[in-house]
Amino acid sequence: MEAVAKQAEVKNYIDGKFVRNGQQSMNVESPLTGEVISNLPLSTYNDVDQAVQAAKKAFPAWSSMTLKERAQIFFRYRGLLEKHMKELSELVQLENGKTFDESRAEVEKSMELCEFAVSLPQIVANEVQEVSRGVECRIERKPLGVVASIAPFNFPNMVPHWTMPNALMLGNTMVMKPSEVVPLSVVRMAELLKEAGLPDGVFNIVNGGKEVVEAICDHPDIEAVSFVGSTPVAKIVYKRATSNLKRCVALGGAKNHLIVLPDADLEMTATNVVASMSGCAGQRCMAASVMVGVDNVQAIIDRMVEYAKTIVPGNNLGSVISKAAKERIEGYIAQAEKDGAKILLDGRGASVPGKEGGYYVGPTIIDYVTTDMSVAREEIFGPVISIIRAKDMDEAIHIENSSNYGNAAAVFTQSGRLAKEIIERASAGMIGVNVGVPVPREPFSFGGWNESKFGVGDITGRSSVEFWTQNKKTTVKWNAGAKTNWMS
Repeated sequence: MEAVAKQAEVKNYIDGKFVRNGQQSMNVESPLTGEVISNLPLSTYNDVDQAVQAAKKAFPAWSSMTLKERAQIFFRYRGLLEKHMKELSELVQLENGKTFDESRAEVEKSMELCEFAVSLPQIVANEVQEVSRGVECRIERKPLGVVASIAPFNFPNMVPHWTMPNALMLGNTMVMKPSEVVPLSVVRMAELLKEAGLPDGVFNIVNGGKEVVEAICDHPDIEAVSFVGSTPVAKIVYKRATSNLKRCVALGGAKNHLIVLPDADLEMTATNVVASMSGCAGQRCMAASVMVGVDNVQAIIDRMVEYAKTIVPGNNLGSVISKAAKERIEGYIAQAEKDGAKILLDGRGASVPGKEGGYYVGPTIIDYVTTDMSVAREEIFGPVISIIRAKDMDEAIHIENSSNYGNAAAVFTQSGRLAKEIIERASAGMIGVNVGVPVPREPFSFGGWNESKFGVGDITGRSSVEFWTQNKKTTVKWNAGAKTNWMS
């Protein structure tokens, strides 16, 4: 993508129509250049209510369709994602700042999520059993009704597909709030869903900021809320939604630890750790944030620095999301230096020729970090990795376990025995062995532990079936001659 392109103004999508009702607005910038590319409505409770009413109206007809009928729509929709792959990838790049290859990979993941949703008729089978002579018990999974999804900025196309396909395939109708800084991909998603044959009102979009989030948490006709974002906001959303008697799963931030043992393969480890910390400019909750080097791993660290120098902002490294994010990330680096850590590779002050107004931070490697430093404890969300040195594996595991977060952890080693021990002892929901970004693939679900997730269950994979549905239990007796017992 050589130049940013001005986009049409963003509108809410309610009952199959794009509408804008004179709300206050804010500009949308491309982090590639800092230029304004669109304008976004700051919606209110009334806008959320309009979307909810449209979803309520659409629910009876949509939920009465069979899973297989709904699957046909998502089968067509998945084909449209593939057909428009280049356009959708460029849109992600424009509004988020990723490289084109990263943006394309994101859309490909959205296609995979749709493929899983289309497979739900084979997965969600009703349970039937003759529990006593002439008496049959049945369990059917029924949709909840109107649900809501609040999406983050870091994956404008993929994360909305964590929730939308499964929730709708299972018969719910939805109100989605995209991040106010990346609204364009979700707008295009609505257009393609309509083209695929999704009935009006089944999927709705309300744009805006805090007021929309609060309205979603408070609205009495929304049955369940999913949230993906930072931990402080995840806590607020979870408390507010559940206090209003809604189901809620709120995914928060992370401080992922990669434990590197002395027997780790040098090239594989160095390149994987750097790719994990710098991919998507470090703006993913599965990024490597802390490397815990056990005993002598100096050769691996040296190779990491050498490899990281080949990652160049504006070439194979995208931008961070905003000027504020750039300033925050560079502030963490400065604080680490002030605290006595050694900056092996410094990404501060990065600039891309021709895109001097963009928000870029180069790959940054910080050595001799101690556990009390802010770069060791807090989520930075940038292409920065802190190296803590541990004398043995017990100390390394203690460091990992001491984090408030628990999204992901990984170990790099050639020993199956040591890997197994770390798998068992690490306090994280997703574990990697010689894998820097241990994201589960469908049908396995995504979700962390500790302060990386609030709520029970997951919103992706097989686990999402439990979150997006409720059980209806039926007991039937047709045999009048059956012996009377306690079930009668």
